[in-house]
Amino acid sequence: MKYIKYIFLLLAIVTFQSCGSYGFSGFKPIKAETFQVNRFENNAILVEPGLEQDFQNALQDRILDQTNYSLATSKADLIYEGEITKYTVSPTTSTSDNRAAQNRLTIGVKIRFYNTNNEEDNEEKNFSFFYDYPSSSQLVGEQKATVHEEIFERLTQDIVNVTLSKWES
Repeated sequence: MKYIKYIFLLLAIVTFQSCGSYGFSGFKPIKAETFQVNRFENNAILVEPGLEQDFQNALQDRILDQTNYSLATSKADLIYEGEITKYTVSPTTSTSDNRAAQNRLTIGVKIRFYNTNNEEDNEEKNFSFFYDYPSSSQLVGEQKATVHEEIFERLTQDIVNVTLSKWES
């Protein structure tokens, strides 16, 4: 019993010392004061009316909520633009009689991000996210709006993480 205490103490010391060799400097925010989100075109094969404006608003709201940047309509330090590239509903699982048991709504966007103060930060990247739902239900009205919001929440968080999270080494 006495030796067990020493073994645990030795293991704890070795563990903490080995963690000490790694450094973590943390997040380095991009130096900017303003941002703008230009109009997104809806280039998906299946066009959902109003989706581009809803996405633009969601991205603006996410950036306003998570940063100190001010929204500008022109000549901003940070510029977002792009298009909705995908809006699809597809079956994901089927029943024994080959009917869809579950459907998946996928929304994809292509983002072009420009930092007018530092071109090295510029990014062009595709993002997509999905929502699965039972094939017996229809995405209409309020339910569709809720699903869009959930997908936009994930998409906009991923976009903010990629474009604004510069980690120091």
